[in-house]
Amino acid sequence: MSALSAAQLLDQPFTTVPALIQAFAREQPQHLALIHTDRQLTYAELDALMDRIAASLQRDGLKAGDPIAICASSSIEYAALYVGALRAGVVVAPLAPSSTPDGLATMIADAGARHVFVDASTANLFATSRAHIKARFFALDDAGTDSTGAPVGDSFKQWLVDAGTKPAPVELSRELPFNIIYSSGTTGTPKGIVQSHFMRWMHVQRAAINLYDTKTITLLATPLYSNTTLVSFFPTIARGGTVILMAKFDAASYLAIAQKQRVTHTMLVPVQYQRIMALPTFGDFDLSPFRMKQCTSAPFGAALKADILARWPGGLVEVYGMTEGGGTCSLRAHENPDKLHTVGKPAPGHDIRLIDDSGKEVAQGEIGEVVGRSPAMMNGYHNQPEKTAESEWRDGDGNRFIRTGDVGRFDAEGFLTLMDRKKDMIISGGFNIYPSDLEATLREHTDIADVAVVGVPSEKWGETPVAFVVKKPHSKVGVDELTTWFNGKVGKTQRLAKLEFMDQLPRSAIGKVLKRELRDAFSARGESV
Repeated sequence: MSALSAAQLLDQPFTTVPALIQAFAREQPQHLALIHTDRQLTYAELDALMDRIAASLQRDGLKAGDPIAICASSSIEYAALYVGALRAGVVVAPLAPSSTPDGLATMIADAGARHVFVDASTANLFATSRAHIKARFFALDDAGTDSTGAPVGDSFKQWLVDAGTKPAPVELSRELPFNIIYSSGTTGTPKGIVQSHFMRWMHVQRAAINLYDTKTITLLATPLYSNTTLVSFFPTIARGGTVILMAKFDAASYLAIAQKQRVTHTMLVPVQYQRIMALPTFGDFDLSPFRMKQCTSAPFGAALKADILARWPGGLVEVYGMTEGGGTCSLRAHENPDKLHTVGKPAPGHDIRLIDDSGKEVAQGEIGEVVGRSPAMMNGYHNQPEKTAESEWRDGDGNRFIRTGDVGRFDAEGFLTLMDRKKDMIISGGFNIYPSDLEATLREHTDIADVAVVGVPSEKWGETPVAFVVKKPHSKVGVDELTTWFNGKVGKTQRLAKLEFMDQLPRSAIGKVLKRELRDAFSARGESV
């Protein structure tokens, strides 16, 4: 590892997260790196644990480029294992506990992971499949047995080499895979998105604009398997700040921790912001230390952004991009209060373009699919070269762009407004209908708390829109009244064929509405519209 200072490393064209953590361990050994509930780890302690983890993996024969898998709740052990594996050049595949047992087994096999790390919260996911998975299991929290009475895995603590053991030095190249992030798999077999050490370095480097430094205290309430979390976790830890992990989000607990720990940074998804801002006690908490709040992963309503700007101190940045990388847009909402309906402008060094169905760029002001190019781009989909090729678009000079599947439009000032996911667009009677437009209109009604619009098959129109609505507490509005109100406000082609009330919308662990589930459930009932 390099003996350069952290400041010198951060000024290099390329450096690695493990090298930066080691530098901060030398320069601020007693500074807190990780906090989880009542436990904490200093930079010196984290660096020493990373050495033991890296050396343990090397003892087991894992080399640079070999993968491990982690499926567990956020914890100090999880975070340390992640960065410790990186020190050995080992690739981390963080898996979502919300996946099915078969899906998890498929992802472990696809990654080729020889070691799988779990905890008590996820052990039962592998109860029926562990015998068929060709990997060694370890219990991060030393959990005993699963629901079948079988051991969860070998003890993580006992697996570690003795304290003070140093791993063999490993040169981490730019192209070396850093992690494999698996997609949600809602449209088929999950795809493993391979991100390189250079791609993560780009995330660390660009974090300076959002004021990440050694005084940063970042509160993370989304899981460590999600890229949403990691794009804030790694910049914090690689710039000498402190990360506070919440294993499970709760709005009131979040605010209590933020006040107690004098949190300066956070990354939340829109539904978390919505729940926090809706708390009657929100104004009772001292949030004055906040410097920057970030949001990504799902549509972020303009009204919610405005509410956050009005009542929550510090800046607000919406980040629009993909785990695959490519182009990123950034809306610095506190600097552009008149652009809250957009996702901002392309980040510095990012090239965002819009293309039509034939792959040609559209004219200024026209709608097209968003494609992007930047220094931060995935290597590709693991073991799926055809899927990788499908995700790419090349301009006239042969430059590689990543297709987002989102449809948007640039305004005259270069701000991007998203219309919808391309696959969610409804084509009804030959007309393009964007569900986001319908959802925005429905949200104008004072009785609506949440809404999703999807297209369902129609014999007459091909497809037609159906709305799923969550009412505010104590609302008395009825289906017919709300449908009549909405259909009177929109054009004939946008009218709803049906509106249904729900207690809540199905969402992923990071807050995305699972529209496929809504469509499938509606279709399964066999109703005609």
